[in-house]
Amino acid sequence: MKKISMKHALSLTLLSVAALGTSLPAQAQFQKPEDAIKYRKAAFTLIGAHFSRMGAMVQGRAPFDAAAAASNAEIVANLSRLPFHGFVEGTASKDKGGAKAEIWSERAKFDEAAKKMQDEVAKLAAAKPATVEQLKASFGPAASTCKSCHDNFRNE
Repeated sequence: MKKISMKHALSLTLLSVAALGTSLPAQAQFQKPEDAIKYRKAAFTLIGAHFSRMGAMVQGRAPFDAAAAASNAEIVANLSRLPFHGFVEGTASKDKGGAKAEIWSERAKFDEAAKKMQDEVAKLAAAKPATVEQLKASFGPAASTCKSCHDNFRNE
């Protein structure tokens, strides 16, 4: 039997739970607004952890590893669908790092930004970069979608 690491077990568990939950309406998934916030923060934490591993390669802080880059890109692409289920009414915040109220008053713009991020990380995963230059070419557009959403919809 093949052993898997704790990080992969956590990712697989979160993906399994999300797959089960995607068939339910978003509002039905959370008993309290705090549950939705915790859910989306957990998903973004996992995305950030895997995305930053690729970022370290892009920035030369870690050696380029094609297999690790591909694995992390695939995980990010899978996880990218999760956090947006947690953006339900009543979960805006004025806290630093919290969701701005504009998410709900500009929902179409927010949903478009989420879709763009998902599309770009899917391209990153599909690219399966064999060199750091190829990783940089796919990583940059994906990273810019994250920044754009943070700039527009996240309290700094």
